[in-house]
Amino acid sequence: MTEDTKPGNQPEPPSGGETAAPGESSAVAERGLQEPAPPVAPTGLERTGMFGVRGSGDTSGYGGLVLEPYTPIPAERPYGDPEGVRAGDERSSGSDRYGQFDEVADALFAAMAERSIPPEAILQTTVANGEITFYATRDHLTALLWALRDDGSLRFELASSISGVDYGPGVPRRLHVVYELTSMTYRRRIRLEVAVGVDDAHVPSAVAVYPTADWHEREIWDMFGIVFSGHPGLTRILMPDDWIGHPQRKDYPLGGIPVEYKGAEIPAPDQRRSYS
Repeated sequence: MTEDTKPGNQPEPPSGGETAAPGESSAVAERGLQEPAPPVAPTGLERTGMFGVRGSGDTSGYGGLVLEPYTPIPAERPYGDPEGVRAGDERSSGSDRYGQFDEVADALFAAMAERSIPPEAILQTTVANGEITFYATRDHLTALLWALRDDGSLRFELASSISGVDYGPGVPRRLHVVYELTSMTYRRRIRLEVAVGVDDAHVPSAVAVYPTADWHEREIWDMFGIVFSGHPGLTRILMPDDWIGHPQRKDYPLGGIPVEYKGAEIPAPDQRRSYS
């Protein structure tokens, strides 16, 4: 054994494109076993729940979905949308929905004056997403609905939709009722919105004005717990009559409701197994 081949005196591996001398290949292999392997580059994506939730076992992800409460911005006259209506455009009252907003507002306040409804009944007017919304007080809601339906300049004969909204705990008057009204006569649509608190979730029923509100209000009561005073039969319409709570409120639990199907039970989202 020569001095160069004794243990501990292994020659350095050749650099660049040089060819290893006889006997050096085994030394290079032995050295490779002793040194740590370089890290493997990650492939694919980290698996988490929806909306980026990780570590909680919540595979639905709704536990991590947090939104700031929506705050409507008051609109100013004229109510035309600056992005939808450019200065100098030819506008006709029959086709320009933004130009109609001012006409509807003028007609509404004129009808309110004729019916002795104070201007304070309209708290705020908002124009967004091609729609005009009048935020109204609860005390004058019924009178406003009659005016919107029967006044000759308004003629909103159809309540195409009445829905509920809950903006969540910590928001004053978090429960809203939204009325989507359509004028078949003038081919117009507006929104009327009323807000109430959880501790006093009462709104006058619109069934006397719009009979189809019967089923809409029953669903809102069922899902959000808003009581419609004067409704002819305010009972649940989706959940069983003996159901406790209102499932679409933001503080209602997301899961854990027993399911009578072969003894199965759906656990709450944060107790489900994670697929990450």
